[in-house]
Amino acid sequence: VQLQASGGGMVQPGGSLRLSCTPSTRAFSSGTMGWFRQAPTKEREFVAATRWSGGGTYYAGSVKGRFTISRDIPKNTVYLQMNGLKPEDTAVYYCAATARPLISSTMPDRTAYDSWGQGTKVTVSS
Repeated sequence: VQLQASGGGMVQPGGSLRLSCTPSTRAFSSGTMGWFRQAPTKEREFVAATRWSGGGTYYAGSVKGRFTISRDIPKNTVYLQMNGLKPEDTAVYYCAATARPLISSTMPDRTAYDSWGQGTKVTVSS
């Protein structure tokens, strides 16, 4: 199963971007989709996640209130709306998926996800 991520780019501080992630199949339709990011010289970190069925979202503290994760079930696509972007949000953003409906406490665990997208780069700079 492939995950196609898109929507990255360069924006000024305070700007917005929307990332999209579309799995090649509906294999995760009962599971969980997440977004992670990795800045240069740093480890990959959790950003946000949502369960496909019944919603249920979880955010990293650093993005809560600025980022919103949502899903469009007919389009089989998960979005990450990023507002109020800061230079420290600069990173390559990866979407990830698992067929399991994770509980909130497990959503930040990278090892809980089975498939990963190729990453889309976000640069926040003036």
